[in-house]
Amino acid sequence: MQQRMATLYSKVTSGIEIAVESAYQPDYSDPLTQKFIHTYQVNISNKSNNTTQLLRRHWFIFDSNGVHREVEGEGVVGQQPILSLGESYSYRSWSQLQTDLGRMHGNFLMLDVETGKKFTVEIPFFELIEPARNN
Repeated sequence: MQQRMATLYSKVTSGIEIAVESAYQPDYSDPLTQKFIHTYQVNISNKSNNTTQLLRRHWFIFDSNGVHREVEGEGVVGQQPILSLGESYSYRSWSQLQTDLGRMHGNFLMLDVETGKKFTVEIPFFELIEPARNN
């Protein structure tokens, strides 16, 4: 059973808005073995005047026990979406933590299709919290 999505985190960089929501997944988690699974949905909206393409992702993932990981690669979920003015692209992914509390943030490398210029867009910090932690 999926928990409802948490707070919406949003940030605009160079006319590209990144909005993220996360949710704890109790059916896939096992706190006894330090396995805490969270899904997150990312919405990318082009509010700039030019067509852009997402080329790469770079994530920073933090557990509350001090463990830090980085994940980077081409595109997102196998895609490198192209967005014209006003278009959006959403995808869902997941992350595993060793603790009941963590955070993520990162950036996307984008391409201005019209000028050929590459630029970086920030993904805002968002929290990954097991709901019992809030009690």
